[in-house]
Amino acid sequence: MKRFLSLLLLPFVAACDPLNVNGDFGNGSDESLNGAMSGDYSESRVNSLESPQNGSLIYAGPKYYIGVPYKIEDIQYTPSEDYSYNQTGMAGIVPIDLNGFVTPNGEKFDTNAMIATSKVLPLPSIVKVTNLDTGQSAVLRVNNRGPLVNSRLMDVSLAAARKLGMTGQTKVQIQVLSDESVRVKNLTLGTGMGETMPDPDVQPMVESASGPYTVQVGAYYSMDSANAIARRIDHIGNTSIVEESGMYKVRLKGLSADAARQAIQRLRSEENMVPGLLKDGRWVNADSI
Repeated sequence: MKRFLSLLLLPFVAACDPLNVNGDFGNGSDESLNGAMSGDYSESRVNSLESPQNGSLIYAGPKYYIGVPYKIEDIQYTPSEDYSYNQTGMAGIVPIDLNGFVTPNGEKFDTNAMIATSKVLPLPSIVKVTNLDTGQSAVLRVNNRGPLVNSRLMDVSLAAARKLGMTGQTKVQIQVLSDESVRVKNLTLGTGMGETMPDPDVQPMVESASGPYTVQVGAYYSMDSANAIARRIDHIGNTSIVEESGMYKVRLKGLSADAARQAIQRLRSEENMVPGLLKDGRWVNADSI
């Protein structure tokens, strides 16, 4: 149905924009491309920006995502950290109707931003893409899987296509920028430079073993990401990691109303996080206590 919608919109897109927008682009996750667009994304907005305020591509994402091996038709792709990645192949342009879709690492795909897709690179990664026909190049943030066809290595946003001088499918060189990719990974995992370290003189809040409240800090597909966040906020309270529905959820459990309120305030003010709140296992408004 999505592909059909894309095809219907192509004449309209072509009329509104000089770029020839390609279809066959997916927004699903690597994990058989099903279930990745779950509501749990709304719970994992930790240190995230939907778009960088200063135009930089180096900013923390909601989560760091690699994923598991998957197939497109009869070809298997294995996502991995490969800081020597340097490939030449075809690139296309993301259809306008996919603007605003949530990507597997929890960002919103914005066709006006300098972003791109990859079948195998971690999300997010930073790459340099060069149009081999014209020599024009652009530095892009990879934050989505795709394209879901074997004939192209990458699809780029409309903004990136303009920067690259692309008017349709184009032969490109894709090079991972290793230092920038490591930095954006560390920022997303909460281990980047400038991270606030726990004050040894500040004691964690004491949990009430029988308290009805649970503060959920975030939900992650990667256990490493969950562990990193749990270590980062350990000075605020005793954390636990719960595995549910294929995700690792960092929580402060068994809190009284007062302790939950304090935890939420500190997570917001000290860590720039957006925690959720459960009472007796049911989601409630985090500002209701």
